[in-house]
Amino acid sequence: MFKNVIVRIPSPSISEGITSADEGKPIYEKALVQHENYVSALTKTGVNVTVLGPVEEFPDSCFVEDVALCTSKCAIITRPGAETRREEAALPDMIAALKKFYDVIEYIEAPGTIEAGDIMMVGDHFYIGESARTNAEGARQMIAILEKHGLSGQVVQMSEMLHLKTGLAYLENNNLLVAGEFKTAAEFEKFNRVEVEMKEAYGANCIWMNGYVLVPEGYPNVQEKIEALGYKVLVVDTSEYRKIDGGLSCLSLRF
Repeated sequence: MFKNVIVRIPSPSISEGITSADEGKPIYEKALVQHENYVSALTKTGVNVTVLGPVEEFPDSCFVEDVALCTSKCAIITRPGAETRREEAALPDMIAALKKFYDVIEYIEAPGTIEAGDIMMVGDHFYIGESARTNAEGARQMIAILEKHGLSGQVVQMSEMLHLKTGLAYLENNNLLVAGEFKTAAEFEKFNRVEVEMKEAYGANCIWMNGYVLVPEGYPNVQEKIEALGYKVLVVDTSEYRKIDGGLSCLSLRF
């Protein structure tokens, strides 16, 4: 069960966020409303939400998931692969927020790069995607830290998706949403794989929260498949975040 969530309000500079999508720039006012609705949905799942203020100099800083991995034993501050985001991981308010919940905070060091959007937690085991943002050294350091604390990790090679969780979502109870290259990945054969077609691939980035599943708005087939598994669904519009390669999981740290 998740008890706590950390989010960061987007700043007006969100329109300058990193993107590979060809969908125009996010509209700040709309992004703000969507963020408020996201927080409201999280609150419905029974968690305590810590809200950090906007940071104008980092357009992508609302995507807090990438800068830390929150485990049952420790928090691990990452070293983002996107250079414009690297200093986000050291923002004092984020470190202070994590210290309220964790006695132990670990750090990934150069030349390792890793973004937690590339890490999927399944119990005490962590799947780590080696991507354009997460290199082999970052993954090696992360696994070493996890093992030091009695947890485990393994590397997943990937070539198509931006982040591992761009195409995967673990919904607990052995249920795993899979899209794109992960449909045939050997690492996930033991799961009950719920396949998401490419036209709804963005919808694969859902988050399980205490029996609920937050699903992005506009992906009816994904929603239907999740409801068929017996989960309570909360639909959240993230269209402004999609414009800068962000999804539901990117917008929060959950622990």
